[in-house]
Amino acid sequence: MSDKVRIGVVGTSWWADAMYLPALTKHPLADVRSVVGGANRAHTREFADKWGIPGAYDTVEDLFAAEPLDALVVLTPNIHHHHYAMAAIERGLHVLCEKPLAMTSAQAREMAEAAGRAGVITMVPFTYRFMPVNRYLKELVDEGYIGRPHHLDMRYYTGYGLSGEYSWRFDLDQAGSGVIGDLGSHWAYLARWFYGEIEAVTAVTGQAVPRAPRPDGLPFRPAEDAAMILLEFENGAMGSLHVSSIAYEPGPFGQTHAVELHGSGGSLHAFTDWETVQRVDGCRVDDPAIHELPIPDRLFGNARRDTVGNTYKDIFREQDNMARGFVTAIAEGAPASPDFRDGLAVQRVLDAASLSAREGRRVRIAEIVDEGG
Repeated sequence: MSDKVRIGVVGTSWWADAMYLPALTKHPLADVRSVVGGANRAHTREFADKWGIPGAYDTVEDLFAAEPLDALVVLTPNIHHHHYAMAAIERGLHVLCEKPLAMTSAQAREMAEAAGRAGVITMVPFTYRFMPVNRYLKELVDEGYIGRPHHLDMRYYTGYGLSGEYSWRFDLDQAGSGVIGDLGSHWAYLARWFYGEIEAVTAVTGQAVPRAPRPDGLPFRPAEDAAMILLEFENGAMGSLHVSSIAYEPGPFGQTHAVELHGSGGSLHAFTDWETVQRVDGCRVDDPAIHELPIPDRLFGNARRDTVGNTYKDIFREQDNMARGFVTAIAEGAPASPDFRDGLAVQRVLDAASLSAREGRRVRIAEIVDEGG
């Protein structure tokens, strides 16, 4: 490998432009060599010029043929994750792939196993894992603050689905699921991170807002815009995840996060309004009063605390997390986290939730594995 990590990027969305390229171009060991866009060649070239990327290509095959690379960053709709990641792994490249990892757990398992055989470093950037609120909750749980876990309740409310516009995120053939994958993947990851392996899932989904037609006029299967997912953990704890894209929440980000963790020794409550509040409160059985538990400064580092949005931006763009952590891991020859194995574990939960909603029954995770997951 060269002195710097040579990176190709697949995807030129607003998300790539707002978060990934600022993060990658600030890393002293990252060398973004090429980008693959969609059908709009002019946009791809403009994107490349804006970020000083030498190569702009129409297909990932063109990119591989022209550029010696060390890693590929996949920032596309879900339908393309498997193809691009597998093509990179077959060439011995390290891969960062956006969440959810794949369309199905069968695809995710193939990706994870191929990466393991190839010995490449992988990452699935479940971004909220790196927010100070959730890192502090994880520390408190691991330190025994709530004792033996009994149950958790996690709510992710946002309103991007209220308009009824077409989006690939609500197209089952492009995304694999709706909010189960888009929002539920974040919460499933955190629930498993907090409490351990998930054994069974029961889910109910809804499609409350009609979707506009696809811009090209082709038919599509609309996906769920809200879901309630019940979890059963291997350690006996229970959990509920409520994810919605049709919940109006005020403020510039239009979303709120709430997490409640309960156990034999006490409870933790966390709330993020995505304006100025990112707070953790707790109470113990030996001290029933609820106390604010100030999030330690060390968990923020140099990230701003004036707004939650600025904290998020700084943790993504400025700190050694997610895309930047991926580059550092490659440079140091160390594992990255979360990786494709984590992505596979989450994908199994997502598949179980979708199957449960379709068939109206409880689904054990082992069923997903046995059926080709």
